[in-house]
Amino acid sequence: MIITEKRSRKQIFNSLKGNKTVFLIGCAQCATVCKTGGEDQVDEMESDLRKEGLKITGKAILDPACHLVKVKQLFHKNKETFKQTDAVLVLACGDGAQVIKDGTKAERVLPALETLFLGEVERAGHFTQKCILCGDCIIDRTGTICSLTVCSKGLLNGPCGGSKNEKCEVDKEKDCGWILIYKSLKESGDLDNMRKIYKPLDYSKQLKPQKIIL
Repeated sequence: MIITEKRSRKQIFNSLKGNKTVFLIGCAQCATVCKTGGEDQVDEMESDLRKEGLKITGKAILDPACHLVKVKQLFHKNKETFKQTDAVLVLACGDGAQVIKDGTKAERVLPALETLFLGEVERAGHFTQKCILCGDCIIDRTGTICSLTVCSKGLLNGPCGGSKNEKCEVDKEKDCGWILIYKSLKESGDLDNMRKIYKPLDYSKQLKPQKIIL
């Protein structure tokens, strides 16, 4: 799940300066769960923009906003509308905004949200980062817990030694990530993994931009 939050009203309206017509696009998946870009939020944004004198040429909730084919389908159904639109305001993650730019060829595509992290949905409105998308997964040897994410220092081969009372040296409100890993490995009978030294990650897998063709 890509976790997002709404940009400030000031940021959004500053980015829209000089534009008179706006097309709104939300996302039926991640942004809907985060309550940042679902139907209710798009309707709310429409109301706010109208109050500021902006004309809304159209709106859509894509499922999902990052699907290029669906974006192109939306564009072909609304070609004339997009011609009359100064800016497309996207209530989805940064990837969704860029896909919408590619699929619509609109001159001005603007984000209404901040893209935060890939996370777990604990319950409604509660999200926790679990993965940093490194492309060289280590959780098979760390008790299904990513040390690069839960450890404030992103350590790969054990704790730093600065934790106290099982809390992180950097943030004393957080549990030490490597204590969590130790407990998980102990529970599964894999504590020997703590004795192994692992090579640095293959950072070539993080070269940007990436593309995969199946």
